[in-house]
Amino acid sequence: MLYIIVGILLFGVLVAVHEGGHFLSAKLLGVRVNEFAIGMGPALFSRKKGETTYSLRLLPIGGYCAMEGEDDDSDDPGSFSNKAPWRKLIILVAGSF
Repeated sequence: MLYIIVGILLFGVLVAVHEGGHFLSAKLLGVRVNEFAIGMGPALFSRKKGETTYSLRLLPIGGYCAMEGEDDDSDDPGSFSNKAPWRKLIILVAGSF
């Protein structure tokens, strides 16, 4: 049982570092981040600070950094879709880096 808990915690740290890379680079390059979440499913804890909602979710199987204009076009000048290709590339690569 201890190994399962330790495994889940280590996976959570890896997810947080990975998504944190996307989040930090997006913020530094002027992209609006709507939500930063660790885990999937229903939110256990959620807090909005500035324009971003930070949440911890029930299922420890990943996470995400939801940026404005990432999935569809947006008129917001701070959206992912309105940024230069080199900025998009840095944001996408930053999670793995």
